Amino acid sequence: MITELEKYEKGLSHCFDDEEIIAKKENAVIECMKYNSIDPLDSKARYRQLKLMLADIGEKVTIESNFNVDNGKHIHIGDNFIGNYNLTILDINHVYIADNVMIGPNTVITTVGHPLDPKGRREHVSITGEVHIGSDVWIGANVTVLPGVTIGDNVVVGAGAVVNRDIPSNSLAVGVPAKVIRKLENNVDD
Repeated sequence: MITELEKYEKGLSHCFDDEEIIAKKENAVIECMKYNSIDPLDSKARYRQLKLMLADIGEKVTIESNFNVDNGKHIHIGDNFIGNYNLTILDINHVYIADNVMIGPNTVITTVGHPLDPKGRREHVSITGEVHIGSDVWIGANVTVLPGVTIGDNVVVGAGAVVNRDIPSNSLAVGVPAKVIRKLENNVDD
């Protein structure tokens, strides 16, 4: 029989109050406290702590305090990343962030949701979906990115948006729910 932790690790629906899952969350809370207590001017110590906390981390990664995660080991960040104040990533499932991404303050990226039926919620069921964020993306302040979403390359998500569906590359998306309102030029030659 598959355990709740094995379900969790495979991105399957699981019971979030399983003891092994709670231990992972508690560890993440401790690691976030360590990160957030490091002198904000000590970029080397902050980077070392991020390398310990996260699955993968590129070069030139800056994340301001307060940074909070659910696991940490499901977060993959590329090069040249800026996460502004109060970034929360609920990484029950994997979050993949490519290169040259900027995320505004008070943003939430979540890979987890819960059932619409009360029985499932009473049983503490979590339902998850990976989040993918492409290269050259700017996510404005107070944005929420929901489970299972893919944001393409060269995308700008306006402040306050709720991203509940995929956003294609070279797009400006705004609103609740986020909708593409125009195409963006990609003026970078790779």
